[in-house]
Amino acid sequence: MTDLTSTLAISASAMRAQATRLRLSSENIANVDTPGYHRKMLSFQSIADPQAGATLVRAGPVHLDQSVLTQVYNPGHPLAGPDGYYAGSNVNLVVEIADARESQRSYEANLKMFDQARKMAGAALDILRR
Repeated sequence: MTDLTSTLAISASAMRAQATRLRLSSENIANVDTPGYHRKMLSFQSIADPQAGATLVRAGPVHLDQSVLTQVYNPGHPLAGPDGYYAGSNVNLVVEIADARESQRSYEANLKMFDQARKMAGAALDILRR
């Protein structure tokens, strides 16, 4: 039964981490046209959980992408300099949509794993009750 509970803990921790990743992708997509916005990036960390007897994953600290901001030419924009350019964001919409899709698929895979382990634990308890 310990293996099943550790599987549940691993899947739940991965779903929490992927939910955080999906939230950050959503924030980046929402701010794709915000001047001066730096893309938020997330790293994952593995943590040992002696109670579950497994190594879990969690969302690490959020980092801002320090790549160069795109220069947008719009002389009528209030933030435009004398040359007519202002600093846009460094969010690449295609990359963010791909990250969001990957997060969603990983979340769904962990959800299926969680559900399967839950069903197996229920079946094991049913066998023990007989």
